[in-house]
Amino acid sequence: MLRVAGLAAGYADGGIVLDGIDLEVDAAESVALLGRNGMGKTTLLRAIMGHLRPVAGDVVFEGRSIGGWPPFAVANAGIGYVPQGREIFNEFTVEENLVLGVLGTAGFRARVPEAVYARFPLLAERHRQKAGTMSGGEQQQLAIARALASRPRLLLLDEPTEGLQPSIVRSLAQTLAEIARSDRLSLLVVEQNLEFVQSLTTRCLFIENGRIVDQVDTSRLRADQAILERYLSL
Repeated sequence: MLRVAGLAAGYADGGIVLDGIDLEVDAAESVALLGRNGMGKTTLLRAIMGHLRPVAGDVVFEGRSIGGWPPFAVANAGIGYVPQGREIFNEFTVEENLVLGVLGTAGFRARVPEAVYARFPLLAERHRQKAGTMSGGEQQQLAIARALASRPRLLLLDEPTEGLQPSIVRSLAQTLAEIARSDRLSLLVVEQNLEFVQSLTTRCLFIENGRIVDQVDTSRLRADQAILERYLSL
């Protein structure tokens, strides 16, 4: 489904961050991307999503090269994105934020799909509430629901559990796992919470200095202390 080959990207004021990234995510597969801060995890998601233009390599999604496409075109191709920090619009209502998830998407009317409210009933109850008045866990639900509103086939998640209490983390993992299973949704998740990773993903990739350097089945993650110490300093 997703293939990243030899991808190099970075920032004008910070130089190259990704130095030849290679990875694949299959259809209906959930993959975690792990590594210490500053190794390129967020940069990789931003490059896939079109927020950064690659300087080398390619991103191929469902057989089409999308490297360098603008973000709206990447979204229309079927990739959803939940950035670190959520980036919801605080002064907009819940419903207005959700409508932005389908606005301009081919084949979707500018209204919230019923399936979104069915999966996130709290958001249906709060649809007229301003997003900025919600708790962190509720805002994260909103950010994920907005990304899912256009029915993507691949969802990119950047630190989705940041700042959330353990009970909400467990609930979020369960909801995402159910959606991924029922919709055959692929996931690429940047995350530090190993409990969340184990609940949601089947394979873990490790990034160091802008390259994928190792991988392990999620079922073996906790048992492999050497790999955790090597790449996460745990």
